[in-house]
Amino acid sequence: NVKSQSDPLNTLITSNKNSINKGEDFQIDVYYPGISNVKKIEEISAEKAKVERMTEEGYDVVETPLPCLFTVVKELNTPRMPSLKGLMRAKSAKPLKWTAEDIEADPAALGLDGSPTRVIKIFTPEARKGGEMLKGDTADIAAELAELLKDVVI
Repeated sequence: NVKSQSDPLNTLITSNKNSINKGEDFQIDVYYPGISNVKKIEEISAEKAKVERMTEEGYDVVETPLPCLFTVVKELNTPRMPSLKGLMRAKSAKPLKWTAEDIEADPAALGLDGSPTRVIKIFTPEARKGGEMLKGDTADIAAELAELLKDVVI
């Protein structure tokens, strides 16, 4: 929910990586730029943000205008240990329970019927058989592996 262009906290939207494509879906629906796999927010102002995005090779530093959608990875947050008082308060807390009616949700958009995902088949793949263990010192193993790979067509 973007309330003000002058307040960066109201122009930054985050989504965790486990939400599959929810962040990207939201990005498309509202036409915000998006950066995935954000591990650190280096700078943020009312107009722009500079973040570190994880890649297979390490990370990239990316600068983007706000508002923007970030999908984040667990490295973004270092949780702190809760206090004893906080633990006791959490133990006695009663969570709120909302129904579809409470939030005025369309029943057709909920549950299995409302999901755009359809599971066609669930199965356990067959265990791979074979394989060969190479033994010897590193040079011998490397030479034997190179010889074996000569015949493999990819």
